[in-house]
Amino acid sequence: MNCITQNLHMNTLKTLGLLSISVMSSESNIREVWRQADAVCFDVDSTVIKEEGIDELAKFCGKGEEVTRLTKEAMKGAMTFQEALKLRLNIINPSLQQIKEFIKQHPSSLTPGIKNLIEVLQNRGVPVYLVSGGFRCLIGPVAEQLGIPLENIFANRLKFFFNGDYAGFDENEPTSRTGGKGVVIKKLKDLHNYHRIVMIGDGATDLEASPPADAFIGFGGNVLREEVKKKSQWYVTDLQELVDSLAIQSK
Repeated sequence: MNCITQNLHMNTLKTLGLLSISVMSSESNIREVWRQADAVCFDVDSTVIKEEGIDELAKFCGKGEEVTRLTKEAMKGAMTFQEALKLRLNIINPSLQQIKEFIKQHPSSLTPGIKNLIEVLQNRGVPVYLVSGGFRCLIGPVAEQLGIPLENIFANRLKFFFNGDYAGFDENEPTSRTGGKGVVIKKLKDLHNYHRIVMIGDGATDLEASPPADAFIGFGGNVLREEVKKKSQWYVTDLQELVDSLAIQSK
């Protein structure tokens, strides 16, 4: 069925009140998983925080424009994550001293509503994890602001030589590879016997983590990525919508 025919068919069903149950219920099913979640995983860059950490680091190191272009291509799925990560880091070539100065001079900006949302989840006894293709050294301060244990961070580790020069990244980290976020989620399920894990994020690497995540919620409050929006059964631009959905259950 081509797009025009499909749209006409959908409109006819809506007019007749006969819209497919599966189509109508897809978002409601995800909402139910969200309300019953026993763990929630958040992407960090452009989701928990407003910025893309690697882009901001690149600007700080004087390599902003070239790395921003590569980041956009990577988020669209135009190249594998490993390729994009290696290319970007080789361009930036950050020293340990630059990383320390960057963290001190450019603290991350939290996305509006994220602190409240995480507090609501934690008050419900729901563990929160940060699963990111970014870097642990940059995400640690964010986790501390949000009251998330550092052991709940799954992200990439930068390596440095004894003199502080950049030496690469730990390629054994699942998050350094395409599909790595799904690997992390499967590991969490196996380790903690979670049955309803929700992944929330803005990019292609977040979307591909479901499955094994039991639901994916697309987020476009900082950057709207059309491909992700198109493939998301539930897409939000304001995190308050997620808080409100949890409040419905508690009434």
